[in-house]
Amino acid sequence: MPKTLEWVVYLVRCSDLSYYTGISNHLERRIKEHNGPTAGAKYTRARQPVELVYYEICENRSEAARREYEIKQFSKSKKEALINFSNT
Repeated sequence: MPKTLEWVVYLVRCSDLSYYTGISNHLERRIKEHNGPTAGAKYTRARQPVELVYYEICENRSEAARREYEIKQFSKSKKEALINFSNT
């Protein structure tokens, strides 16, 4: 897992097998928030537990936000290909 204060874009797999894409500069804390009762995204609160399946380190917040937008446009199958490619 990346160091705190490094901006990352990440994908979590929700309990309903959907994917949520987000950015954070403290990934471990953010995943805990997604699995908690109040601090996570509204989308993930209804689909707990979530599991981190992919992340990539970005140079800054702006780059992370751009990449997040790009990944959010992917189809589910393209997201799964990204996940599978990173795990090989």
